[in-house]
Amino acid sequence: MQLPADATLNHAAGLAAALPQAVATGSGPWLVDASVLHDFDSSTLALLLQAQRLATAAGREIQIRGLPPQLMGLARLYGVDELLPLSDTPVSAPRATTD
Repeated sequence: MQLPADATLNHAAGLAAALPQAVATGSGPWLVDASVLHDFDSSTLALLLQAQRLATAAGREIQIRGLPPQLMGLARLYGVDELLPLSDTPVSAPRATTD
């Protein structure tokens, strides 16, 4: 799922409504791409937490990648960075593996 450039409170309801369909499509890890996101607020974090709950309920792992550094900082400020699998690694970059 590609997050849009603007995921603020004004757009959160529409984005939240799209989450169930997005998580139901496909199998395996669910990639949420935040690489084009530039307008965000605390409702964006609530949206990501909702996405994680839906993924867990569907038995899927969620990967949130391409997070802007400022949103990562906001997640730390609110203490949700430990609850979400956040990464500032771009989606096009290969994931590091641990053998």
